Amino acid sequence: MKIIKETKRLYLAEATTKNAAFMLALLNSEGWLEFIGDRNVRTEAEAAKYLTERVIKAYAEGFGMYNVILKSTGEIIGMCGLVNRPTLKGIDIGFGFLPQYMGKGYALESAQAVMAFAKNDLQLTEVLAITTQNNVRSQKLLEKLGLTITKSYTDSSDGSPMYLYKILH
Repeated sequence: MKIIKETKRLYLAEATTKNAAFMLALLNSEGWLEFIGDRNVRTEAEAAKYLTERVIKAYAEGFGMYNVILKSTGEIIGMCGLVNRPTLKGIDIGFGFLPQYMGKGYALESAQAVMAFAKNDLQLTEVLAITTQNNVRSQKLLEKLGLTITKSYTDSSDGSPMYLYKILH
């Protein structure tokens, strides 16, 4: 396990294909499906492929989405990290957690560590974020991190009303 950042309660570490069962559960959780979208991953083999082609491949850029792991148990509870989307002109922060770990401060704690990594380790001067306009929990988290809405738009792929956030370091 390659640990990228450590917080009081969490490790942020690179994902591997051994995390396929977790990834399958996360990609099919209610919050992921509602706010991020269906990735059509229905088996552990498909989850391992998703990890290889989408998550692990991104680490070659020097960043990506990381497993959020409870120090106390070693359990993977979510993902948080940085993404270089072809649809955005910049690097954005993303996060997703299994439902039973939401509302406990883990998203904020891990996102703060990712923002510090972006600024201090990667020397990024700007971080973006996107969220659907009905995802109030994510909006509140982004605002706690210091990001502000810079644009309201409609997602061209599915017509969802979206917000684009930005922070400058």
